Amino acid sequence: MSDLQSNRSGTGTETASHFDALIVGAGFSGLYMLYRLRQLGLSVRTYEAGSEVGGTWFWNRYPGARCDIDSMNYSYSFSHELEQEWKWTERYATQPEILRYLNHVADRFGLRQDIQFSTRVASAVFNEATNRWMIQTDDGASVSARFLIMATGCLSAAKVPDFQGLETSQARWYHTSRWPQEGVDFTGQRVGVIGTGSSGIQVIPIIAEQADHLFVFQRTPSFSVPARNAPIDPTYESQMKATYAEYRRKARETRAGVVMEVNPKSALDASPEERELAYKARWELGGTSFLTTFSDVMRSRAANETAAEFIRSRIRATVRDPAIADALSPKDYPLGTKRICVDTHYYETFNRDNVTLVDVKSSPIEALTPKGLRTRSAEYELDSIVFATGFDAFTGALFNIDIRGRGNASLKQKWADGPRTYLGVAIAGFPNLFTITGPGSPSVFGNAIVSIEQHVDWITNCITYLRERCLERIEATTEAEDKWVAHVKEVADGTLYPMANSWYIGANIPGKPRVLLPYAGGVGAYRKTCEAVAAQHYEGFSLTRAG
Repeated sequence: MSDLQSNRSGTGTETASHFDALIVGAGFSGLYMLYRLRQLGLSVRTYEAGSEVGGTWFWNRYPGARCDIDSMNYSYSFSHELEQEWKWTERYATQPEILRYLNHVADRFGLRQDIQFSTRVASAVFNEATNRWMIQTDDGASVSARFLIMATGCLSAAKVPDFQGLETSQARWYHTSRWPQEGVDFTGQRVGVIGTGSSGIQVIPIIAEQADHLFVFQRTPSFSVPARNAPIDPTYESQMKATYAEYRRKARETRAGVVMEVNPKSALDASPEERELAYKARWELGGTSFLTTFSDVMRSRAANETAAEFIRSRIRATVRDPAIADALSPKDYPLGTKRICVDTHYYETFNRDNVTLVDVKSSPIEALTPKGLRTRSAEYELDSIVFATGFDAFTGALFNIDIRGRGNASLKQKWADGPRTYLGVAIAGFPNLFTITGPGSPSVFGNAIVSIEQHVDWITNCITYLRERCLERIEATTEAEDKWVAHVKEVADGTLYPMANSWYIGANIPGKPRVLLPYAGGVGAYRKTCEAVAAQHYEGFSLTRAG
């Protein structure tokens, strides 16, 4: 029975102050979580910092922003009708199209009435006497909830560099994940883009077409493969929609949540000619399936190097200036251990006369100046600066909220040496708190929507289990948490991922502990583990009966 049913007036500003569940975030995970909990008849409040639904797809509206998962895969599977009625227009959907999709979902299922927009959660404290979470928002309002569900996303807390002179620079500056809704016109400007990760690689070709001159400030080059984006083929769309159920079932059992051809052969067992033909075929196909050209690309450094060298050869063949091609070619880390990027004419952009590549690894940025930017060796006059500097992944959004569990223990302090979770969904010492695609879950190592739906379904089933048995509280045990953290590390150590200073291990944030944040064991194996835990009456959790 609900503690107090919400008003659901359609305004998203109910007067109720006590809820069965409170969700933080209204992106893909928050919307689906809200949908499932309302199916249970629970009273739910969702807080969203943005003025609309969408989460990261609301904020990341920079020019060129696209998903790197095929759009017909990067979508919900919970509604057959939704799958059939929605028509994607391109292989890789743009940010505006994904945002339209999420708005359609919110409207179709009447979700807005339980969402309060333009509201940030400032603190959440667990009350041990009542077994409820006490939540305070940035406007001073207070509510309580039995369950607190963090749908804050893995990539939502923007990383803005703390450059000297940032506040006094006369150059206009923008962060790719906080782009103005009205857009930006760079026509006739001298523009600097800082960062060449996924966001930078998407935005750089478009700004280059507008700007009078574009300076690309690169510290570490990224591996990027062509998207080969194109309009959705009607025949492909019909086939997918006719077989969606079976496709989704198979996707849930894969390593990355996407059905793709994985060559069982080792790259080292293939002849140089065979490898060349195989890599070329995947290169022409486009997309991240390049990483599965051979079975051991992500497990063997020697096999990985054959794939990495193929990409470097493509860069050399594309970029006319050999020195620039060399600077754009990663050499210090294995392919895929930093997020592989998917681009449209990124490397071709450096053949333009109005584009200059600046190496800030050998000559770091020292400060923003009144007229632009200064490195150790030169000063650049700029009208605008774009920070494509990414996110404080996984933990940043959670640390932006003062979350305190039993004994007033701070989550930020508990995770001072790195995040510790059980299954990436629960935390010892923080009862009735769930994290959707949190640290220690597969999340960003594949199709995030598959992981999101799995987590939401698992949380929903868990809450149903508790209610049916009049159980008031659930909390991961320290022992189970310790074992899961050790398992996540053991799996990580068997991969190439720890060999790169990537945001996967928190290396992009000064002082952040170096820990592989996602679980590298694959979504299929992870799903089986979660199902086994539930089947054993939530093994590894302490359950408390009401009263």
